[in-house]
Amino acid sequence: MNSSLVTFVLIFTALSAIHLLYILVSRLQKDKDYTGIGFRIKTWWGMLFIFCLATLINPVVSLLSLMALSFFALKEYFSMIRTRKADRRLFLWAYLSIPLQFYWIYIEWYGMFIVFIPVYVFLLLPLPRLINKGTLGFLRSVSATQWGLMLMVFGLSHLAYFQFATPEYGAGLVLFLVVLTQLNDAVHYLASIYFGKRKVVPTANPNLTWEGFACAFVATTGVSYLIYPYFTPLTPIFGLFSGVLISLAGFFGSLTVSVLKRDLLIGDDDKFAALQSSYLSRVDSLAYTSPVFFHVIRYFFDFM
Repeated sequence: MNSSLVTFVLIFTALSAIHLLYILVSRLQKDKDYTGIGFRIKTWWGMLFIFCLATLINPVVSLLSLMALSFFALKEYFSMIRTRKADRRLFLWAYLSIPLQFYWIYIEWYGMFIVFIPVYVFLLLPLPRLINKGTLGFLRSVSATQWGLMLMVFGLSHLAYFQFATPEYGAGLVLFLVVLTQLNDAVHYLASIYFGKRKVVPTANPNLTWEGFACAFVATTGVSYLIYPYFTPLTPIFGLFSGVLISLAGFFGSLTVSVLKRDLLIGDDDKFAALQSSYLSRVDSLAYTSPVFFHVIRYFFDFM
């Protein structure tokens, strides 16, 4: 409890300093767009709040908070899809899978947790769309719903499982993962503003550049090696490797969700711009880094 409290105080102090610096720089350099960093900072405060609830109060509170986060992220994802009346029942079934997925975490049924959405939900989800709803748009609506469930529910739910899989190290591993994921995004964003020239996907996200990726990769790997002894029981090799893994997974997560949003919102630029500040834009990287980091650690270490 004492070590958790000290960690909380240190992170709170660092985050307060970063927030103050952001306010000063954004006012002094009005010619540059720092709104992406502003949204990230709000996310960091939210993650810090969840971490505080999980470590100082009860992991179940954190579980419920992350379940709510998955719900709102999935809701925003569905708002991008051009839907028909026949799709409403499909979305209802998708929402109902969220509490079940997090219930498997609560009772620590790993086998069902890992196959529930990729196997059972995927097989049963088309049924409400098939029965008396016709075939028009069937493939697009079902596949889009399944893809949303994989990212916003299955991917993010791994964040909640850490503390149930390893109560001793879970909070530290989650904090380690979130810090590195958000650092990777922030450095990529800032480096793209100052040095970025070659855009990765200019039609989907102008803030993703190869220069930003290189800077984020180096920074995330370096910070991972520096902080892993304080948050995790990992070895030095895995402390370094974790940074590489999280940086790559975070980059692919941001890239995938950016292209996905642009594809779903072609011709609706106003809505696309509005969604840049949404839950979906804040958790895109975590939807990839959480399951990748979770399963790599579980495979190589016995404490999971």
